[in-house]
Amino acid sequence: MSALRAPPARRALLALLAWLVIAGPARADEATAWAALRQGGVVALMRHGEAPGVGDPPGWRLGDCTSQRNLSERGRAEARAVGMRLRAERIAIGHVVSSPWCRCVDTATLVDAGAVQIEPTFANAFVLSEQRAALREGGRALLARWRGPGVLLVVTHGENIAALTGASPAPAEIVVVAAADDAALRVIGSIPAR
Repeated sequence: MSALRAPPARRALLALLAWLVIAGPARADEATAWAALRQGGVVALMRHGEAPGVGDPPGWRLGDCTSQRNLSERGRAEARAVGMRLRAERIAIGHVVSSPWCRCVDTATLVDAGAVQIEPTFANAFVLSEQRAALREGGRALLARWRGPGVLLVVTHGENIAALTGASPAPAEIVVVAAADDAALRVIGSIPAR
């Protein structure tokens, strides 16, 4: 049977496969991530938007945003753009959690996908390097419980995402994961910031 005579569903599948071959692995990875988000029951681990520098300044205080490294104007725009894209793609966000660091809370707020719940287990694993293993295990346990409805959006730090997945996302990039029955996380794909 030729591709032109195939049933519509098969033609659509063949077209998608052809697009994935032509677009290459990065596009395939992104397409797979979007498909999983549309289906729901997965986790979107988002790194906060651009915040120039590394770590936090000496003397930083968790409750004082002026003492922390904060989002740049570009970082704010990235967060708003991610929110608009999630809405345009009709992604159902079931719950939003954030690191207590201001750049993460601000990113989550600007994405505008729902009320933001502060979750200490997603605190900055770079700054709190002595707590990295505990933060990773706490994050893994929280993510393993998510089954939906919708998507769990977690806004955190690149170091935390790397500890959970091995991926090193760029600012405002999303790494989509699913929890396996043994609480391990399976990386589905990623969505770069635009």
